[in-house]
Amino acid sequence: MRKGDRPLFRNRRRRKRGLSPFRAVGAGALALLVLFPASPLANDGEVIAPWPENRFYWQYKGKPLLLLGGSNDDNLFQWPGDLLRPQLDQLRSVGGNYVRNTMSDRPDRGFEQYPFKRLDNGKYDLEAWNAEYWERFEQFLRWTHERDIIVQIEVWDRFDFSLTPWDSHPYNPKNNVNFTNEESGLAAEYPEHPGKNLQPFFFTTPKQRNNTVVLRHQQRFVDRMLSDTLRFGHVLYCIDNETSGEEEWGRYWAEYIKRRARERDRTVYVTEMWDDWDITAEEHRHTLDHPELYDFVDMSQNNHNSGVDHWRNALWVRQHLTPAPRPINTVKTYGADGNKFGHSDQDGLERFFRHILAGFAAARFHRPDSGLGLNTRARAAIRAARQLELLVPPWTMNPREGTLASEAGRDVYLAEAGDTLILYFPDGGRASVEMTLGEYQVSWVGLDASSPQMTVATESGRLSISAPTKSHWLAVVRKAPSEEP
Repeated sequence: MRKGDRPLFRNRRRRKRGLSPFRAVGAGALALLVLFPASPLANDGEVIAPWPENRFYWQYKGKPLLLLGGSNDDNLFQWPGDLLRPQLDQLRSVGGNYVRNTMSDRPDRGFEQYPFKRLDNGKYDLEAWNAEYWERFEQFLRWTHERDIIVQIEVWDRFDFSLTPWDSHPYNPKNNVNFTNEESGLAAEYPEHPGKNLQPFFFTTPKQRNNTVVLRHQQRFVDRMLSDTLRFGHVLYCIDNETSGEEEWGRYWAEYIKRRARERDRTVYVTEMWDDWDITAEEHRHTLDHPELYDFVDMSQNNHNSGVDHWRNALWVRQHLTPAPRPINTVKTYGADGNKFGHSDQDGLERFFRHILAGFAAARFHRPDSGLGLNTRARAAIRAARQLELLVPPWTMNPREGTLASEAGRDVYLAEAGDTLILYFPDGGRASVEMTLGEYQVSWVGLDASSPQMTVATESGRLSISAPTKSHWLAVVRKAPSEEP
């Protein structure tokens, strides 16, 4: 075990059978010094934060930025270095700067590690760390930091703690030496879908069941994670992956992470991700209506909606947050041919571009096969979004509520930035929009290429625009400069 891996709350006295499973949890100042080594961050300017000039967007190193990403897994830190480095380099090469990272340890690919040390008898000691797990995590943080790639962490993933993954998980009482079923209140099996929220692991906090036997180990895990992440400024925190749990669970961990950060004179930004596909539902109000606790929102579950419904929901969120703007992230953009939700590549690409026109701060393609990951089409979309950014900085844009109908019957989506109009054609075609009389310059940005600028004139107060091909196209329309006399 490395020096930095010493457990924070080691109990040297073995627990006696029959004692109450609920005990007080505490930590002294010396323990905090061991937990949080000196940070390499020089100042708060290197910490991602909402941009003061437009708080719907993020800033990093003093500059506003649009977060765009895609990756082929949700827990990239688990990847061995010879797989991880090329993935990060490929993302960066097309202008990507945003990845999702669940702290998940499900053995899906065979090389994943659990965070806890496995003993010779095959069981785990929850008070001793597996160095390989944490070395991979620290390496992932260093490599993303070097490439200016923002990391959105999800601390807990409900799919780790039910069904087949629970059978081998270290927190399962049958697999560790730290507590029994009776002491912990945890069973050996949870065969129901985790969306039913039947797992007591997610009810341990003081205002829920106050199960300090399990909670102390959960705290130790979060503390160990923070001992790495608080050394860097490119990390955002999401408590759960699409949870349907109780509000108090997420609130407890949001407050816990923020308190730990303050103890190190750090400011961190936290959200929660709810499961309901209807983002206007009451469940999402736990984050939308609590800016004092949740510093940004993640609307990934809106990506189960398509077309105009997806667009209207996005605008609803933006409008709802207007009195107190916060960044809106979508770390999971669903949509890929053949996935279990029935969403296509076309759906994924449309959602990605609608996010940008709707004024969202972050958009990332979900992993295959639920999303495009970082495949050829995803990379082309990220490149196109960066080309659009060169023409019109996203933080200057505001979405238009209505849509246009193209000649093929497809909806065309609009945003504006001052006198500049931006149109998104999901499938090519022609559309017309009301404009003042005159000539306009149209710059096209597409998945495969950007065509030269073209000049078109209004006819009877309407401007007719035709996309270059039947594909995804963004049109940037500006008044043509007047000719010099």
